[in-house]
Amino acid sequence: MKRRILLAASLLMLAVAPQWAEAKAAAHPAIPAAIFTDPPADKANPPRMEVLHIPSGGVEINGVAYLAGGAGPHPTVVLLHGLPGNEKNLDLAQAIRRAGWNCVTFNYRGSWGSPGTYSFRGNLADAKAVLAYVRAPANAAKLQVDTGKLVIAGHSMGGWVTAMTAGGDPGLAGAVMISAADMGRLAAAPPAARLSMARDNMETLAGVTPESMAQEMATFRDTGFAQAAPGLARMPLLVLTSDDGLAPMSDALVADLKKRGDVRVTAIHQATDHSWSGKRIALEAAVVNWLQALK
Repeated sequence: MKRRILLAASLLMLAVAPQWAEAKAAAHPAIPAAIFTDPPADKANPPRMEVLHIPSGGVEINGVAYLAGGAGPHPTVVLLHGLPGNEKNLDLAQAIRRAGWNCVTFNYRGSWGSPGTYSFRGNLADAKAVLAYVRAPANAAKLQVDTGKLVIAGHSMGGWVTAMTAGGDPGLAGAVMISAADMGRLAAAPPAARLSMARDNMETLAGVTPESMAQEMATFRDTGFAQAAPGLARMPLLVLTSDDGLAPMSDALVADLKKRGDVRVTAIHQATDHSWSGKRIALEAAVVNWLQALK
């Protein structure tokens, strides 16, 4: 009897699933279908994953491409993690792919198994190397990348890399900054604060010490959001902030861009922690909605 009840319940769930998805979309119009629904199957062009080895700084850093289904080429997001990158936002990468975009993730030199020595300046160089890699005609063809619709996105320290990279790359279609840390401002922090930050973020990093990281941080006083602003003002920008103490850094950037007459900057704040632990759906929805508006 119990087995028959369970079977009946399962069949009922299957029967109402399409209606439930439609009701959920209607109840939450700001949540795109890509957050909770897989795209239609395309047997000729299924979604897939590719492991990448990307040349940068004399080594090959590790990357993964989440490639969208359907005939390409596809618009593509290059997604950067922070320091050290415990939160890699791979759920966001999957949502981006379900929305019809490719998403390329990677680990900076000297982090999470990528060869080489870790450094903040190396992070900046690695981001440029990844963009060059996906733009190379052979790689773009293999990965079905629409090089005219490339977006860079980054979380935390990766948000700083995103700002600095996008600020100097007018060929990008846009940029996304998630709870970004402005290394230009952090460079002015007391030495003890920089050292503490480095000590707390040493997982998986090769070839550095807290002392060497703190010293390098101090060299970025003129390499921050203020310096990136002129270039960022020329492209669509999504700035997402949280209750992590870093929001004023991004708020200052948004204010700067608006003073420059920028009408393509979108700022959204959520009451959650630095990793967006309690607002993952809101994060995915904000990014996917913004990306879809670029098409």
